[in-house]
Amino acid sequence: MSTIKPLPPESLYQRVDPATLAFKTTAELAELTDVIGQPRATEAIQFGIGIVRDGYNLFVLGEPGTGKHSIVRRYLDERASQRPVASDWCYVNNFDEPHRPRALRLPPGRGVPFRQDMERFVEDLRSAIPGAFESEEYRARRHELEEELKERHEQAFSELGREAEAHDFVLVRTPTGMALAPTRKGEVISPAEFEKLPDEEQKRIGTVLETLQEQLEKIVHQLPQWRREAQQRLRDLDRDFVMSAVGHLIEELRKRYADLPDVLTHLEAVQEAVIEHADDFRRGEEGAEISFLGIPLPRAAAGAAQRRYGVNVLVDNSGAKGAPVVYTDEPSHPKLIGRVEHLAQMGALITDFTLIKAGALHLANGGYLILDARKLLMQPYAWEGLKRCLTARALRIESLGQMLSLISTVSLEPEPIPLDVKVVMLGDRFLYYLLYHYDPDFRELFKVAADFEETMDRSPEAQQLHARMLADMVRRDDLLPFNSEAVARVLEHGARQASDAQKLSLRMQDLVDLLRESDYWARSNQREVVSAPDVQRAIDARVRRADRVREKVQEGIRRGMLLLDTAGEQVGQVNALSVVSLGELDFGYPTRLTARVRMGKGEVLDIQREVELGGPIHSKGVMILAGFLGARFAADHPLALSATLVFEQTYGTVEGDSASCAELYALLSALAEVPIAQSLAITGSVNQHGEVQPIGGVNEKIEGFFDVCAQRGLTGKQGVLIPQANVQHLMLRHDVVDACRQGRFHIYPVTDVDQGIELLTGVPAGTRDSEGRFADGSINARVEQRLLILAELARLFGTPPEEHSGPES
Repeated sequence: MSTIKPLPPESLYQRVDPATLAFKTTAELAELTDVIGQPRATEAIQFGIGIVRDGYNLFVLGEPGTGKHSIVRRYLDERASQRPVASDWCYVNNFDEPHRPRALRLPPGRGVPFRQDMERFVEDLRSAIPGAFESEEYRARRHELEEELKERHEQAFSELGREAEAHDFVLVRTPTGMALAPTRKGEVISPAEFEKLPDEEQKRIGTVLETLQEQLEKIVHQLPQWRREAQQRLRDLDRDFVMSAVGHLIEELRKRYADLPDVLTHLEAVQEAVIEHADDFRRGEEGAEISFLGIPLPRAAAGAAQRRYGVNVLVDNSGAKGAPVVYTDEPSHPKLIGRVEHLAQMGALITDFTLIKAGALHLANGGYLILDARKLLMQPYAWEGLKRCLTARALRIESLGQMLSLISTVSLEPEPIPLDVKVVMLGDRFLYYLLYHYDPDFRELFKVAADFEETMDRSPEAQQLHARMLADMVRRDDLLPFNSEAVARVLEHGARQASDAQKLSLRMQDLVDLLRESDYWARSNQREVVSAPDVQRAIDARVRRADRVREKVQEGIRRGMLLLDTAGEQVGQVNALSVVSLGELDFGYPTRLTARVRMGKGEVLDIQREVELGGPIHSKGVMILAGFLGARFAADHPLALSATLVFEQTYGTVEGDSASCAELYALLSALAEVPIAQSLAITGSVNQHGEVQPIGGVNEKIEGFFDVCAQRGLTGKQGVLIPQANVQHLMLRHDVVDACRQGRFHIYPVTDVDQGIELLTGVPAGTRDSEGRFADGSINARVEQRLLILAELARLFGTPPEEHSGPES
């Protein structure tokens, strides 16, 4: 008989004594100022935030719900408050190249006033410029210029007319212009009369006409030049009057922004542009109505002027009290890098610098940007855009449509903005290692990794700190106070969530959810303080909401649709335990595992693997069995065995090696032809030396078999074999612990295969004596004898067994 004793109840559940918490309710606990359980991660965060070098951005990795975002935000806010406020950024018109707007950097809080000043400036121009042109002085000087041009024209033609008259010619005006005609006694000579004149007279008239015609043509040729000179003088006059109207307005702005050279340069350009386009303001007041296909269109001169001379404040940090800390939950390329919007006008898309929109990088410039790695990678071109900006240390707004040549609409090329930002990406470990190994840019840009733990060591001091953390959560969410018994139950549940009695869970979201749900049940019962029954009810309700599939599995076993024995004995048949994760619920259930053996070529055939329903780790576990059998029982003769293993009534993929112990016990039973007690279930993996190794989900697996036994009635013989190394992980349900305390259910820890087979069969496993033989009647002796028989049969029948290539002991 086996000497392995079942575990005492104290080993099945590590209780938290409320008296050790030293408080009555969470309202008494002081606020927790430090982050608990994450020393490695917090050190990395502080280092990453503190170092000011290219490429030292952070990737914070860990499982969801561990508080990565809140902890990172806390450190960033603290550091940002010690840094100067970031600059304002504006885009203004580039009058030389309108498709390339200029970027202006202003001290924080001065971007909006600058925009307002420019708006007032444009409004002032709308009255000042028309006023200047409507003044008596302007009209007088313009009239003077017009009269001067008119007088110059009249003087030239008058002089020509007098000279023509002296030679019996007259200057006449025709529909086609000025012309010369000969006269006699003051009357114009007709063509018929001219033909009657003597030849000498006709020749004289022709000679004089040619001379006068040359003078007329000279005057006519000078007329456009005189007009151009007059127009230039008129433009100079307009420029002088516009300058007189604009000069004092621009001078006020120059004084106000004298400390900003870039703004002064822009104001110089604005002044020149206003002077060159002064007619825009004149037409805005007195221009005629515009129509298109007979449809009146509103004049947009005022709006056009505001767009031309206005200021697009891209980033406004007025009111900020430190460097910006920005988080965006939609890190698409436009929302991250910025975008240029378009307006539909008369069937076409138009744009200008006022339609440039900031991205998250603009808002975080000079501070910190927090991004969700998964969301970022799911957005087309967002990751490449981020890398490009970080590498160039500049923000260049580019339209995806233009980049990919998808549209031919006229767009802008805004001047790049220098980028100074620390990017913090949050993601799971899979994404981090995937990017690290397959994207060479990643390791150059994100040199700091902050790895968050999911658990922390459980000690009295840690439990007290954990209680203070729970108290902070209670206060932050405005929940009812929790008494010490409720907090103790939450801590115990945290150990269960950690799947380790010596650890506490750091999955903050799960803890917050449990606190909120416990608060709900306490309020439902009109309590003023949350107690342990409220916490337990919240836990039970959560399981109840998610355990439909578990109940269906248990129902299938109860009704005999899933074949399973919990009493009696069977050869080559054991109860293996599996665990399933569905949503927020993990649950275990037993499965019948059978083994059949015959003469063969040293193969242990995994039927699940053959039909592609077994994962690689499961297949590895099965192969280890052949190595164990060959090393222990067939070191000096062929292993003439052909065995098949199968999980009965499983129709999905089987993965993991936690059933390799059960498979080995079934094989040993089939070879030794010794029955196994069906009242026991097995979990654990095994190595080639027969040592039992720890597995995951031990609590769920035990409870899954317990539920089946409880439905059929606990007999006191039922129980579960688990690896000795898993004892420290036990945090079983109270009903399981109570049944064990009453002797109606048992948990057996084993360290090797021999201990387990003795428990299952009631027959000694046997050890080799000094002559290398196993004791007669022992399991190992029976297995060895059976394998020798199979090897002899293989020799007699001429079937050459293939020696197993596993390691020898």
